[in-house]
Amino acid sequence: MPPFPARVLLPFGLLLLVSLLVLRGRPSPDERRLHGSGGHSVPDPAALFLSLSPGANATIAADLRVLTAGPHLAGTPPAAGVAAHVLSSLRAAGLRTVTREYTPLLSYRAHASLDLLAPDRSILSHLSVDEPADAGRRLVRPYHAYAPSGAALAEAVFVNLGREEDFRALDRLGVTVRGRVAVAVRGGGYRGGVVARAAARGAAAVLIAGRADGGVERGTVILGGPGDPLTPGWAATDGAQRLGFDHDAVRRRFPTIPSMPVSAETASAIIRSLGGPALPPEWRAELGLGDHVGGVGPGPTLLNFTYQEDRKMARIKDIFAIVKGYEEPDRYVLLGNHRDAWTYGAVDPNSGTAALLDVARHLGIMLQSGWTPRRTIIICSWDAEEFGMIGSTEWVEENLGDLHSKAVAYLNVDCAVQGVGLFAGSTPQLDNLLVDVTRQVKDPDVEGKTVHDTWSTMNGGINIERLARTDSDFAPFLHHAGIPCVDLYYGKEFPGYHTALDSYTWMEKHGDPLFLRHLAIAEIWGLLALRLADDLVLPFGYQTYASQLQEHANVFAATMNNSESVNFINGFIKDLSSAATAVQKETNELKQLNMHDGYGLMRRRLLNDRLLLAERSFLQAEGLQGRAWFKHLLYSPPEDYESELSFFPGVADAISRSGNQSAEDRQVAVRQEMWKVSMAIQRAAGVLRGEFSTRNKPLNFNVSVGP
Repeated sequence: MPPFPARVLLPFGLLLLVSLLVLRGRPSPDERRLHGSGGHSVPDPAALFLSLSPGANATIAADLRVLTAGPHLAGTPPAAGVAAHVLSSLRAAGLRTVTREYTPLLSYRAHASLDLLAPDRSILSHLSVDEPADAGRRLVRPYHAYAPSGAALAEAVFVNLGREEDFRALDRLGVTVRGRVAVAVRGGGYRGGVVARAAARGAAAVLIAGRADGGVERGTVILGGPGDPLTPGWAATDGAQRLGFDHDAVRRRFPTIPSMPVSAETASAIIRSLGGPALPPEWRAELGLGDHVGGVGPGPTLLNFTYQEDRKMARIKDIFAIVKGYEEPDRYVLLGNHRDAWTYGAVDPNSGTAALLDVARHLGIMLQSGWTPRRTIIICSWDAEEFGMIGSTEWVEENLGDLHSKAVAYLNVDCAVQGVGLFAGSTPQLDNLLVDVTRQVKDPDVEGKTVHDTWSTMNGGINIERLARTDSDFAPFLHHAGIPCVDLYYGKEFPGYHTALDSYTWMEKHGDPLFLRHLAIAEIWGLLALRLADDLVLPFGYQTYASQLQEHANVFAATMNNSESVNFINGFIKDLSSAATAVQKETNELKQLNMHDGYGLMRRRLLNDRLLLAERSFLQAEGLQGRAWFKHLLYSPPEDYESELSFFPGVADAISRSGNQSAEDRQVAVRQEMWKVSMAIQRAAGVLRGEFSTRNKPLNFNVSVGP
């Protein structure tokens, strides 16, 4: 009989040998996820996803018809029906669903009236405050969310689009809006900005005209960024602390004067009654009234305008479907669209909702075939976006810590289809991925072409926007949380935006009769998610980011009429470029390793973490000066709605605030903001390298700023 140590070690050795043989024969994680339980082969995820597209356009059309059967403004009873359809569709796809409810402050119209008076204050006519295109009065009557209650009995002044240049033109004519009702035509940028500019000049109220097609554009005029105005920076959950209406942070969110949208017919009646200086020729074109127009005002007629707001705490619901990753379940690829609409919402937003449900169906079928994503995919259906991205913002604020460490990217679609041609925006590290994916998708309008083919020829080359605006649900993800984002849509503009004309009938007859553009968006959206969820190394290109920052620096130098600012930031951009090159080299090396042993898995995880976290480096913890919620130093929106800079928002703010400053003070303010941007770029380079900074770099911050 063997001695005791041999009796113990021999069985253990045999067990170890058998275990190694079994493990050697087991498939790798990638092999297991690409084979069903019966051993049948599952195709490449992208090929499988695209193979499910035939006939999907009909399903998308059917979904859109259900979603747009009636109006469904957030916080109103009909919104529950659309939420139920989305939830049941996600469950029918076989996906695990969860919901989250919030109680933010929403704003509705209680009462409005508008009369045209003679100089002696006798009534000339009662002007309509309804929408001609909504003949059946099925919809919420036109109003501006968060416009305060108020009244004005005053002369009117026509302000064209309500831009700074329009008010300067009135100044040259000797016309002021102080104490008067400013009448504008839609098209001067964010409607809240138009109201704020008029209020800053002492206007008593603002009316914004709709188009000649009978549509009247509803919308929010809230100021200062997205989210519930009573819980800035934290979620509007049950029991959450809420600020009072007299708090400075809350007061700044609301315009100080009442406003509302009116029909082109109502605006025309007002403008035809005005005297004063003649309309500038270029302003007549905006009105479309021919030669039969009045002056710019003021008077001689008067307007009697009253508006009563109904503010209330309302219940909203976000809906999620979760496809859990098998290898990195704690890494999230998020796809989102909002489902609430001002009217029927065929374009805004339910063209995107129908496409999102199609992506969910595809993923459900893929799961049944044996595929599982490497990272977790989360499908998000947001509520109350139309009031200022409230559903998405509250969720991001509630889950900020988790998202900071785990979110890979957020892929947004709002108005999926509003016309012809692909338009896209993204943070720069996702540019190459976006371009690559469009090469795989058939163009919906040109036979034998890909989306990439037509996109690249549409505007003389690929043009990807940078996401410095705050008009959709990517805003909290990028501007507050520093998460890489993409935004997709077909068609540059939609004339029926936020009006009764945004109906299924319009989509079926004009927007996308065959629903193939919807399908193309769904395919691009889904393929982006699959690449981000399945690629061994995240497909982020920070070399592209460095190149984009260099372009921004050059534009800034040209705008400020000096080149020293470029020299100032160049070194940091080169450092980021060098770090990006090193990351690409490391990626290529990793591809030569066994990516399924412990060493390979760990190296890949560490590299992906650096790629994931680099975007967070562009955040500033205390936020932009005077606007703490906005934390992204490269791509938050500027404070001035008309700023020439769509990047470096702190720099743009310093410039816009410097009107009454000396040249020296202006230089100091701009230099300080440029320093912050430079430090953020340096932080990103350090994160990509994965090392502590060990070098002291001589820096020269004596930047002169031209007028």
